[in-house]
Amino acid sequence: MLAITWDTVRIFLHVLAATVWVGGQLTLTALLPVLRGAGGDTSRLAARQFNRVAWAAFAVLVLTGGWNIAAVGDVDGAYRTTLYVKLAVVVVSGVAAFLHTRASTPKGLAVTGAVSGVAALAALFLGVMLG
Repeated sequence: MLAITWDTVRIFLHVLAATVWVGGQLTLTALLPVLRGAGGDTSRLAARQFNRVAWAAFAVLVLTGGWNIAAVGDVDGAYRTTLYVKLAVVVVSGVAAFLHTRASTPKGLAVTGAVSGVAALAALFLGVMLG
């Protein structure tokens, strides 16, 4: 069996947090029609509960992302450019998700939710490229 290293733990935590942040957004989006059909505040309550887990995952992503950068060390060229683009879309995803929690209109919810989700998917894709 391969040895468990701090690199393994770091990458595991980063991937686990990404599954919650990205996968959770996709899952909640898929469930919204059913939640809305249940009536009342069901969809809003489900979103609030998801936020508790999602923001914790986002914090783990940021922390382990910084750890990943430190572990890789000094990089240049295309790798650095890809890393900077990834960092930018992570910020966009987080800011859009935050604005989504503050949105009060259906249009505001739709736009900020879509931007956060697309940016999260882009960050995931770029992370795979960097791996």
